[in-house]
This record gives sequence, C-alpha cells and structure tokens, in this order.
Amino acid sequence: MNEKEIGSLIKLLDDPDAEIARHVEDRLLSYGNEVIEQLEFAWEQSMDTILQERLENLIHRIQFSEVKRELSLWYNGGAFDLLQGAIIINKYQYPDIDPQKIINQIEDIKREVWLQILYDMSAIEKVKLINHVFYNIYGFSGNTTNHQDPQNSYISQVLETKRGNQISLALIYSVIAQRLDIPVYGVNLPQHFILAYVDESKEDTDEKVLFYINAFNKGFIFGKRDVDSFLKQLNLSPEKQFYEPCTNADIIKRILRNLTSSYLKLGYEEKVREVGELLEALETPSAGD
Repeated sequence: MNEKEIGSLIKLLDDPDAEIARHVEDRLLSYGNEVIEQLEFAWEQSMDTILQERLENLIHRIQFSEVKRELSLWYNGGAFDLLQGAIIINKYQYPDIDPQKIINQIEDIKREVWLQILYDMSAIEKVKLINHVFYNIYGFSGNTTNHQDPQNSYISQVLETKRGNQISLALIYSVIAQRLDIPVYGVNLPQHFILAYVDESKEDTDEKVLFYINAFNKGFIFGKRDVDSFLKQLNLSPEKQFYEPCTNADIIKRILRNLTSSYLKLGYEEKVREVGELLEALETPSAGD
C-alpha cells in the first residue's frame, strides 16, 4: 500500500472539479479495506463538513463492497456456517464489531448447556434444557413491542439486548444446538420461522422431524398438526418446504427480506436498495457453478 499516494488522494477529495473528485474516489475505492484507517483519521482531522461527508460515503462504500464480497464467497463456498452468514450481515450495519465477540457470546451459552447435558437425555429433555438456559438463565425473548425494528435482525444487537424476532432467535438457538450435536434446524414457514428437531437416522423424510420448536415463544414444543392448522389459517396448501429444514442460505435470505421490510416502513430508501444488492449476492452463482 502506497501511503503517500493515499495521503495525496485524500487531499484531492474536496477538489471542486467533479471529474477529478470522482477519479480520486474510484482510486481510493480500489484499495478496499486497506485505506479505511487513513480515511477515518482524515475525517477526525477535518473541519470541512463537505469533505467529512465525502469521507463518510467513501468509507461506507468500501465497507459495503466488502460485505457483498464476503457474502458472495460464503454463498458460493457452500454456505456451510450459518453463524458466519449472520456475522457477515451484521457487518453491514456494524462494520466495527469484532466477530470474535459474537462467537464468544454464542460459546458462553453453549458451554452453559453443555455443563448440564446428560448423555442419555431424550430429544425433548435436551430441548427443555436449552430452553432453560436460553430463556431463563440468559433471558432471551421475542421483541413483541417493536417487532419491525431492524435491530432485531442483527445478531450482535440480539445478543446484547436479548430481544429479537422469530428468525434471529431461531438462528442463535439452532447454532447453539448444532454446536452441541443436537439436530435442530430452521424451517422456512410463511409469516413465521420455526425450528425442527430432526432424527437423522431416519431415511424417510416424512418421519425425520420429531417435533417443532417456536424460538420466539420461549422454545414452545409442538407437532405437525399445529403446522397444518397454521397453514390453514393462512389459506396455504401444505407444501413440503413448510415442514422440512431449509438451507442456511434460505435463512440468511429471509433475514435480508425482513430488513428490507423494516427499512421500507422507516422510509430508508438507500438501505432498501443496498439490502437488495446483498440479496442479489445470494442469488448469483459464481462462474464455476
């Protein structure tokens, strides 16, 4: 990285010639994350509000481009790590949060369950133990007062406030369960998001799901008939996808759709556009696919 060149480019950012300013921005953008520290330092030193605004926009564009790149790599790499996908989405709004902090918070909850789990526990007993730790000890609950708040979709905020929407709570719950080798996976139910406890030894997909869990309602356990009734209320036919675990990519897409809905209601048009671009990154296969 040529620090002298970057310093010179930053000085040219407030050039009155729009063509020069645009060329300078493009050159700085090409450096990516490497220049953020210097751009932030320039912002702190500047007394010019117009230059500060240009620096802010430039920093955001670099960080947004990095989130898109990471998300595309995650998706095209197989989307194996659900927590990693959630952390990438989190970087969109909170680029400075250390991902390790999020991982450590998840590990703390997992450890608390692990210390109490017994080898011969039944599936129901394991879920009741996770429920006790997740809802009673750590105090997680559904955000019923401000359900549309975009903060409900960012994992760092949900871990801090212990409040979230259906999908964020289900995501954290399933990540903890899977790290304990407990087969709990997300189910992409319309207008709701639930979890399924799966018997992985069963070949027949119709028999694989032992029961369902509502992470938004303190880990309430229910059966297939309840899903039938819910779909009936929505006048929807009982499609297979509404009963079976979905992919990690589907979960991250749904988080992004929730964010789109939240930002639309708030009138944040720029964020709606950017979240749309993130969704596109999850729908565009790489050239090798």
